[in-house]
Parts: sequence; C-alpha cells; structure tokens
Amino acid sequence: MKKKIVIIGGGIIGLCTAYYLNEKGHNVTIVDKSDMNSGTSYVNAGYLSPSHLIPLASPDSLKNGLKWMFDSKSPLYIKPRFSLSLLNWMYAFAKSSSNYHVNKSIPLIKDITLLSQQLYDEIKQKSFFNFHYEKKGLLMLCKSQKYLDSESKLVDTAVSHGLNAKMVTKSDLKKIEPNIEIDAIGGSYFNCDFHTTPNEFMSEMKKYLKISGVKIIKNTKITDINIKNGIIKNINSFENKIYADEFILCAGSWSNLLSKKLNLNLLLQAGKGYSINILDKTKITIPAILSEAKVAVTPMNGFTRIAGTMEIAGINKNISKARVDTIVKLSKNYYPDLQIKSTDINNASSGLRPVSPDGLPYIGRSSKCDNLIIATGHAMMGWSMATATGLIVSEILEKKKLSLNIQSYSPDRIF
Repeated sequence: MKKKIVIIGGGIIGLCTAYYLNEKGHNVTIVDKSDMNSGTSYVNAGYLSPSHLIPLASPDSLKNGLKWMFDSKSPLYIKPRFSLSLLNWMYAFAKSSSNYHVNKSIPLIKDITLLSQQLYDEIKQKSFFNFHYEKKGLLMLCKSQKYLDSESKLVDTAVSHGLNAKMVTKSDLKKIEPNIEIDAIGGSYFNCDFHTTPNEFMSEMKKYLKISGVKIIKNTKITDINIKNGIIKNINSFENKIYADEFILCAGSWSNLLSKKLNLNLLLQAGKGYSINILDKTKITIPAILSEAKVAVTPMNGFTRIAGTMEIAGINKNISKARVDTIVKLSKNYYPDLQIKSTDINNASSGLRPVSPDGLPYIGRSSKCDNLIIATGHAMMGWSMATATGLIVSEILEKKKLSLNIQSYSPDRIF
C-alpha cells in the first residue's frame, strides 16, 4: 500500500531516503528549516570511505580526546559548558570506547559503506545524473613513525576484511602524486575509497526528486508534533499543519531537539567541522587525510577542499578563525607548495555533524511512536552511508527484508 510520508530534514540522508521511497511509489514530502543550499551535506569532504572502519568511539579516540578536548585548536575540541545532555553523551562515549565495540563495529561500517558505494554507482548510471564521482582511492599521509605504525595496523585490519589497501613509501607517494611535493615519510593507500563533489550531487538529486513528484517545503521550522496513542498525527510549523501516514526523522544535528518533543532519549551532539575551498589549481589529484593533523584534502570538480576538526560546542555555525588558520597551517605542513589565498580562507564555512556516542548511526523505528523511523547520528560518515541508509529506511517502511542487519543501529539502544 502506497503511503503519504513526511521526511523531516533535507540533507543528504533526507534526500536519499526520499529517493528510495519515491522510487517505490510513495507520496513523499521533505520539510526542512533551511533553504537547503548549505550545511554539512554541502561542506563535507565528499568521501565514500569503507576505509573508515574504526568508529569514532574507540580507545585511541578516548585517549586523544582527553588530551585534546579543552584545546580550542585541537582536532577534537569540547567547549566547556554545563549541559546535562553533553555529560550524558560524554559518559556514553567513554563507555563505548572499548576494543570490544571497535571489533563489533568494523564489519557493520564496512557493510553499510560498501552498500552505499554500490548504490551511488547505480544512481550515477541514470542518464539524469552527471555529478562528479571518481574512484581514485584515499591516501593517509604520515609524518611520524608512530602514525605510520598505526596506519599499518589499520591496513592489516582492512585487508583482513576484504578491502583493497596497502602501505606506501615516500617514493611511492611521489609516483602517486608526481606533480606536487608531499612532506610525509609514507602512509597508506585505500584503493577501495571513492570521492565526489557534494554540492553537485545535492543539486542534481533535489532537481531529480522535484521532477519525480517529491514535494519539498523549505524554510519551515517545526514548532510542535501532535501525538495520540503512540502515533504521530501531524507536525506543526508557524504556517500550517502537515499530516502523513509515516514520518522519517533525519534532521541531522537538530534531530535530538525534535526527538525531545517525542519524549525520546536520543543521545546526540552537534560536531562542527570546517571547510575551505581552494579555488586556484593545486595539482593535488588524489584525496588524502593528513594523519597527525586530522585534516581531509579532496580534489573536487573545479577546486580543492580542505576540511577538518570536530568541535562539540552546541548548535551554532560560528566560524573560529583560530581553527580555520590551524587547518590551513597544517595542510601546508604536508603540502609545502600549497597556495591558499586569503579570500579562500575568509570564505571558510562550517557544518554540524550529528554525532552519536558510539560512532554508529541511529537507523530504525522508534518504540515510542509506531509511525516514526529515525535516520540520523552518522557523524563524519553521513556522506559515506547515505544511500544505504535511504534504502534501508524504505525497506523498514515497506516491511521488506532488510539489505543489512541494523540491530546495532537501533535508536532505542542502551549505552
């Protein structure tokens, strides 16, 4: 039976969810508080990365996080403030940062990211789509033996799980990137990774959904949710009431604000990341992560993007000049010839990533609302997991056999 569905949130997860539900003939409406032309879905590194096997919650992340958390220039910064939700999140993060959790999560992350790659491939094959999409792999560049040893362990893990990865020497880097100097002693190379230019995919997908009959309501803030007997009847905005048979919550970092209206205890923090587009040609052709710096470098269509940091500071889009300057400085440490104009730096942007305590997304039905499906909390992996998430949500709604086991993604899981 075809249903009337409202998707709350028009980022990459919302669009991909709308795509698969529309393909199955449902009446789909997307509601978003913004104009849907900015945010994390537009400023991310564009990676489709099965290589990112290790969840955010891990022993190394916990150790480094304790060292970095109050340093405003560090890769992970938690702004000191009293917040019960932040304290609960930090406790759950610490509890989840175990080797057991890492080992359990690796196959989950691999499966959902590989499925997403396959689905991006299928979308790209449609004649309507022409977004930038390359399969050049991903370099992890290391300046120290400590990080090189860590990468070697990650490569062994990746290979043992069937991914195409290898270690590379300094001379290998020169062969891989012959036209720009790289100041690194070596690194790893994950041939399994792909990359895109996010704004191209987002723009084309919005156009495709519109001509396919999906209704998109922009600049509409949800003010209330009407629930009766465990069923959402409608959502309210300042302008009107919107009714549907099913509701999908994929509002990114704003999801927990809405979940509170539903009396759901969805642990979620907004993790701010920064992005700088270098408009002049850089001669960088292969995406790379600067291991010690935790900065991503992506050659996109017409520009090169450098992006990084995880700033847990609540929901705000303020740009920290100090953090932007740090990203620029660290990037030049690895690419000494990299020229970045002051106009590019001044035009830096930010996005808020929805971060769960264990580094895994929330995907599934809510036990408190019979007609609510939640799809959020993907953190840095939203782009890598988006298409698979959209497909799985459509399978949940239609009560079909799921493409993946999503038990570990349950919105009701206990930390």
